[in-house]
Amino acid sequence: MSTDQTRLAILTAAERLYADHSFGDVTLRDIVSEAQVNLAAVNYHFGSKDELIAELYVSRSIALNRERLAELKAAEEAGNGRAEIRDVIRALVGPPLRGCLDPDRQRSAAARFMIRASAESVPVIRKIKTREIGHLRQFAEAMQRSLPEMPAADIYWGLHFALAMSHETINANERLQRLSGGACDLSDVNGVIARVVEAATLALTAPSAPERAAPSPSTP
Repeated sequence: MSTDQTRLAILTAAERLYADHSFGDVTLRDIVSEAQVNLAAVNYHFGSKDELIAELYVSRSIALNRERLAELKAAEEAGNGRAEIRDVIRALVGPPLRGCLDPDRQRSAAARFMIRASAESVPVIRKIKTREIGHLRQFAEAMQRSLPEMPAADIYWGLHFALAMSHETINANERLQRLSGGACDLSDVNGVIARVVEAATLALTAPSAPERAAPSPSTP
């Protein structure tokens, strides 16, 4: 194989293995066996298992974030530079929910890999998530344009809660199906997205917690 083919074979094999097995359970020897290359090829192209995981995660994240930002751009263009808050949140949570829950896509190795990357606490992925936040700032800025009177702290809390809801929906979808006895239909991905968008919008636009907790003025 050429150098590029070898690199691709290693990434493809790693993704297939990590899609079905814990990051801690898969060894470099498993990957080289699956890719039909030697260990020196992995060391040459990636240097370490962590670097291989990082490149795989970053490549999938770039594709996801490109999809998110394309939807955000379309929403803002439709709103003459100011999208409705629901459309901003939909652009944020829709692509990962579709990518991981859509019946036609969730069986792919890429989707299963991203689900595992979201569910497992892997230091190298955690560092990337903490460091690579530029696209999220673009969403925060779009949310601020949608809600210009909203304090910045509330915007960031709203963004955080929207992400948390989508992550938990992806990571705990089997638990939700069992808990609800099948009443919650996660195969209806558009319906799932609509519910997350509505819940995140309500959480963001409802009166703030301090206001709700403030005691009523006492009557004289």
